[in-house]
Amino acid sequence: MKISKVSVYQVGLPLHEGSYNWSGGKSVQVFDSTVVRIETDEGITGHGEVCPLGPVYLPAYAEGARAGIQVLAPALIGEDPTQLAKLNRHMDTTLKGHPYVKSALDMACWDILGQATGQPVCNLLGGRYGDEFLLYRAISQEAPEAMAGKVAGYRAEGYRKFQLKVGGDPETDIERIRAVSAELQRGDVLVADANTGWLMHQAARVVRAVKDIDVYIEQPCETFEECYSIRKLTDHPFVLDENIDGLPILLRANSMQAMDVVNIKISKFGGLTKARQARDLCVSLGIAMTIEDSWGGDIITAAISHLAHSTPTELLFSSTDFNSYVTVSIADGAPQRQDGKLTASTAPGLGITPKMDALGDAVFVTE
Repeated sequence: MKISKVSVYQVGLPLHEGSYNWSGGKSVQVFDSTVVRIETDEGITGHGEVCPLGPVYLPAYAEGARAGIQVLAPALIGEDPTQLAKLNRHMDTTLKGHPYVKSALDMACWDILGQATGQPVCNLLGGRYGDEFLLYRAISQEAPEAMAGKVAGYRAEGYRKFQLKVGGDPETDIERIRAVSAELQRGDVLVADANTGWLMHQAARVVRAVKDIDVYIEQPCETFEECYSIRKLTDHPFVLDENIDGLPILLRANSMQAMDVVNIKISKFGGLTKARQARDLCVSLGIAMTIEDSWGGDIITAAISHLAHSTPTELLFSSTDFNSYVTVSIADGAPQRQDGKLTASTAPGLGITPKMDALGDAVFVTE
């Protein structure tokens, strides 16, 4: 089997709640998502998606994804999409770095492999654990009382894990954590996610002020070293996210006991192939994980579901359903949240069929 054509589409994904706000006053109203369609000489077509959280979250941005794919696509024509390790090495040789650029291409090739073998991607990633898995709900940054007021509604939708967006003024963030914590019920889990937003002295103030609250502290500062300094100041369970973008830093963080939970974002690692490597390493080391991505629609949600559902249940801290946050559906067959849980498709590949009318005309085509 050979890749014969690569088509790239751009689609805007508006949010049901109008905007998504996090540390430092960052905000996005419409997510700019890129969808890749890879066709083969045997008639099997696969799809992938990459959707950076705007240009100010990670070293990634939507236009850069499309520009990078335009560089990579010609080098993929004639390659076998089912030989994923080899294909990834080829992409890394053709374009140094920029892992997020490669993510949708790798994802589409997993979709092809699943269809070619008649298996859901979940099976190919290691096998399905259980019937479903738990999701978290991000609470966009607002005034403390507004954030606390959303908990009951989200719980009614089935969520029991709440990721509170902090990382702003320390006094306000302390109020946010206390206000939301007061709304929790037995069995609920609260994560205070600063998204790198605090300086060390600010993070130190916050963790000291909420010492009596049952809350996870996630990525308080910009660098790994800064986060580790806060880790040593608190006995709160600790989550690392933005700094963990490859196996070397994951191994270093584990050796230093720098976290209790790690977030594995598919595009941050460069696709399902490398995200699976990180996931499997965490399984071997006994590190709990949140399996997710930076953002996305139906196709990314499908890919997340397959990686999450093939993760041992006791090590899957949480996952997410990005397609429930946005107003535009770009594919049929994508998993849909039910009572705060998600289930990966049992159909071959990712189990999705893109809605070509929603994607519109291709931005560019390589063949």
